[in-house]
Amino acid sequence: MARDYPLNKTRNFGVIAHIDAGKTTTTERILFYTGVSHKIGEVHDGATTMDWMEQEKERGITITSAATTAFWNPTYMDAKDISKKCRFNIIDTPGHIDFTIEVKRSLRVLDGAVVVFDGVAGVEPQSETNWRYASEALVPRICYINKLDRMGANYDKSFQSILDRLSNKAVRMHMPIGEEENFDGIIDLLTMKEVKFTGDKGKDVSFHDIEAEHMDEAKKRRAEMVEKIVETDENMMTAYLEGKEFTVEELKKAIRKATIANELFPVFCGSSLKNRGVQLVLDAVVDYLPSPLDIAKPHGIDQTTGETVDLDVSDTAPFAALAFKSMTDPFVGQLTFFRVYSGTLESGSYIYNSTKDKKERVSRILRMHANEREEVKIVYAGEIAAAVGLKDTVTSDTMCTEEHPIVLERIVVPEPVISMRVEPKTKADQEKMGMALSKLAIEDPTFRVSSDAETNETIISGMGELHLDIIVDRMKREFNVEANTGKPQVAYRETILGSAEAEGKYIKQSGGRGQYGHVRIRIKPIDYSIAIEDLPKNVKRYDHFEFIDAVKGGVVPQEYIPAVEKGLKESMDRGVLAGFKMVDISCELYDGSYHDVDSSEIAFKLAASMALNEAVNKAKAVILEPIMKVEVITPEKFYGDVTGNLSSKRGSIEGMDERGLDKVIKAMVPLSEMFGYVNSLRSMTEGRAMFTMEFGKYDVVPTNIAKEIMESRK
Repeated sequence: MARDYPLNKTRNFGVIAHIDAGKTTTTERILFYTGVSHKIGEVHDGATTMDWMEQEKERGITITSAATTAFWNPTYMDAKDISKKCRFNIIDTPGHIDFTIEVKRSLRVLDGAVVVFDGVAGVEPQSETNWRYASEALVPRICYINKLDRMGANYDKSFQSILDRLSNKAVRMHMPIGEEENFDGIIDLLTMKEVKFTGDKGKDVSFHDIEAEHMDEAKKRRAEMVEKIVETDENMMTAYLEGKEFTVEELKKAIRKATIANELFPVFCGSSLKNRGVQLVLDAVVDYLPSPLDIAKPHGIDQTTGETVDLDVSDTAPFAALAFKSMTDPFVGQLTFFRVYSGTLESGSYIYNSTKDKKERVSRILRMHANEREEVKIVYAGEIAAAVGLKDTVTSDTMCTEEHPIVLERIVVPEPVISMRVEPKTKADQEKMGMALSKLAIEDPTFRVSSDAETNETIISGMGELHLDIIVDRMKREFNVEANTGKPQVAYRETILGSAEAEGKYIKQSGGRGQYGHVRIRIKPIDYSIAIEDLPKNVKRYDHFEFIDAVKGGVVPQEYIPAVEKGLKESMDRGVLAGFKMVDISCELYDGSYHDVDSSEIAFKLAASMALNEAVNKAKAVILEPIMKVEVITPEKFYGDVTGNLSSKRGSIEGMDERGLDKVIKAMVPLSEMFGYVNSLRSMTEGRAMFTMEFGKYDVVPTNIAKEIMESRK
């Protein structure tokens, strides 16, 4: 069965933005103009297509990334000419920092992104985080400055904030006609045409000559644009300096090439709510964002040879795909979203999960339209789909064939920063709660469930108060589990500032066979200035832990060394000072002894654990706490109160900015001081201020607070 759409006319892209920049409103317009939905759903009415969860409708925010498929023929083409018509696989992602994993994993499988900005606020904290994630994943981007109809909107100022805070490679492709309530249309600087949006919901796009009053400004802006484009190509630059005038097609070609190489970020403008500008952004997706054939070949580790290999993006190559999201669907059970990088997959066939070394059958394949679905028999290279019937395959697992086992690069998941105790209200809830939490943990890799060994309580951990709030709410609604929750707890860590040596001896003689394990270790902070690939062969580096095997002459036999490593690891997980996980420690096993008869793995494991506890106590052990990047937007008259309050919370003020008539305060504040901050900020500022918060770094806790923490853990 042949593919219904060529690969070069496929665009896999996401819509990313800071919270409230108008991202879902933009996506709703995209669905309307592409004919996927026949009416526009509005966020404020709780009627959007992409925000389909109950919690999303109530709160007016996006929580999970939703995928959909649509088709688009550019507006500048004749309706009968479909030579440029493209298939879009679109993912709408959340803007709230607590759901940042959704953005991260979506960017991992997308080929391009449309970054939406608020025309009043310009670049906001989460815009920076998302931009950083996209840069890490080398995802080409186009920018769309939205909400130009709002009071205080300023296109030039927002564009400048992109240049200043994100990239100086941004290039202005549009010029708005009027701003705020007078925003009436757009000048396309490439074609030098005025664009008007009329008819039902701005569906009719018409191109006109530029009016005389705007011509001088448009010419000036176009010259700036052309200059920026030709800078990306040496031959064009030479021709430009010689006075050559370029055609629209030549410029388009250069923009496309530079955008795909992340050398240029075209910037467009509009107002999604007022139905102006979205179609031109869709044209830009066709013109400038890459197809799966245009990006660097995906690579993975060939399991038979251990070598890194590039995958062929073609339907005839062996099948390879990455699972990037799992979710529980009330109708079909577990859905596993995946991106096909090479080859094809038919429903009813078997896949090999190379990450877990398991074989599974795909019973059905679905193409998703938000929470609606269309069943397909086969999916091809470059497509995004969802599989039904996979029990063991979760986020970040590679799906391939047994004949060609390959492991693709994993999605890096951020560590949770906040924990909370949950207990079921009744006996019946108890049984259901375990199942509900495990299903939610499969869906969301940043959500963790553990139990306190001492108290037997269930502890849930996540990225923020809102994140855990949503989890508890979903438990209640989707699984009918009533639960009581405790006060949120901060995810502290422990580490060492110095180095130390220690020995651990575990000897037990009690008639019959005894136990004997003896190790000597050195510990120090991990030196991250040495890259993983430059480490000596005897050094193994994991997440926040390094193990060095420096044993000479077999004083600790080879078969016991993994047990020593395990003992050190487990001890680090339990912590020494206050029972928090230890991080960033390098442990070197350099000496020890064994007994021919009595030595065993368990004895060496216990000896290693004893040695670590002793060494940590000698090596200046400290407790670390998460420090959050906080940005508060407040009217000027409350500026002093807000900064004073942040300082009283052990916060350090990093800078101050102006946004319209408001002040923007940037600070670094410990997470432990930020619980319930939303209420105190509202009461301090008559409900007029707002704040955003995201994880910044871990830092050492002051001695007096560390004492309090240790006391509370006894």
